[in-house]
Amino acid sequence: MKTIIWEDNKLLLLDQRKLPDEVTYFECKNHKDVVYAIKNMVVRGAPAIGVAAAFGVALAQINGEDINKAAKEIKNTRPTAINLFWAVDRVVNSDSPIDEALKIYKEDVETNKKIGKHGSKLIEDGDVILTHCNAGALACVDYGTALGVIRAAKEEGKNIEVICTETRPLGQGARLSTWEMQQEGINVKLIVDSAAGYLMQKKYIDKVIIGADRVAKGGVINKIGSLMIALSANRYNVPFYVAAPTSTFDEESNVNEIEIEERNPKEVLYYGKCRIAPKNVDVINPAFDIVPSDLITKIITEKGLVDPL
Repeated sequence: MKTIIWEDNKLLLLDQRKLPDEVTYFECKNHKDVVYAIKNMVVRGAPAIGVAAAFGVALAQINGEDINKAAKEIKNTRPTAINLFWAVDRVVNSDSPIDEALKIYKEDVETNKKIGKHGSKLIEDGDVILTHCNAGALACVDYGTALGVIRAAKEEGKNIEVICTETRPLGQGARLSTWEMQQEGINVKLIVDSAAGYLMQKKYIDKVIIGADRVAKGGVINKIGSLMIALSANRYNVPFYVAAPTSTFDEESNVNEIEIEERNPKEVLYYGKCRIAPKNVDVINPAFDIVPSDLITKIITEKGLVDPL
């Protein structure tokens, strides 16, 4: 099942707000629909956001709009994941925005399968692997980065178990990662975010594999909670891997200088439609945190294993 479909000059995005209960596609007829979809988490995951953004620029051209103005609007949707800016700039600077967007779309799947092939060499038969948030097919066009490594290991016949954190506040691990693993017939268990350290302390986890929204000098930016998992992994000598395409690398910036997106307080105050906190309580809701380079064992890319920047 593809996260992103391009047909008849329209962009269809698997609406991830409704998973796992409902599988529906959100139709984007113009770049403003894409802006809405990225802002409101219809589409999420750095690679998927990048591809959607590329098609947003293509839609602007098809509709006879100023692509530079459209590109600026798309770039303003979310500040942290670099794939968004990389993809938009690549399409804007191309001779044919539509052709370039399609090229990025096709490259995504090829890149992820290469990441999976390199990463699967790190996985042994019988491993228990912890992952945080969703870095699977739903975060890309298809296949996935961190979950792509797990898929590749499964395809090679390795018997593995996956532990997914729920990933508060929006539950991408609970709603999306567990669903993906079930679709693949992979043994999966769900835990609350705060149980990760305990499982490593009890030597239940063999390896950690997460995705990334940006790889920069000094570390990796990923979903909030990644740092606590990395610290626990370091304390209990569990290898901590990051799976990310080279399009997620930002070699010009220091990780501590990058804007960390602060999201709507309602994401924390409510669980679904149920309010879980008292009225008038203040909320801090960063979407991401920073994992320093010295806590990362290796980064798995389409070109092989590399050291953090």
